[in-house]
Amino acid sequence: MKNYIFLYITLVAIFSFKGYPQNSKFYVTDKISDKYAYVDVIKTYERVAEKGYKSVDLFKKIGDSYFFNTELEKAAEWYCELFAMNTNDLEPEYYHQYATSLKFIGQHDKANEILEKLKQKSKVIAKTKNQK
Repeated sequence: MKNYIFLYITLVAIFSFKGYPQNSKFYVTDKISDKYAYVDVIKTYERVAEKGYKSVDLFKKIGDSYFFNTELEKAAEWYCELFAMNTNDLEPEYYHQYATSLKFIGQHDKANEILEKLKQKSKVIAKTKNQK
């Protein structure tokens, strides 16, 4: 009989404490969100660029943010800025992302031109690897 009472008390204790930590986590999360403000990083980067600061890294970040959030019109705009600065040292994925965003906004000729540059660049990379 004592074993059944002990088992019953143990089970009640386990099931009553099971929900407790979940409620406290929500409470902590609510308190943390009151202390910190949300910062829109894309808008901050855009303001920095509008003030005249230009860098390859900045344009990559803005373009990637819009590209991966499927706002391809804005991505094309920022990739255009990126390619206007420098096209020699860019990774191949930027050529592809720029061409994809250009095709989305209807500039197929320019997109094909960018893809042609990507083909030429990949041929040069392949030649340098073969020479080593």
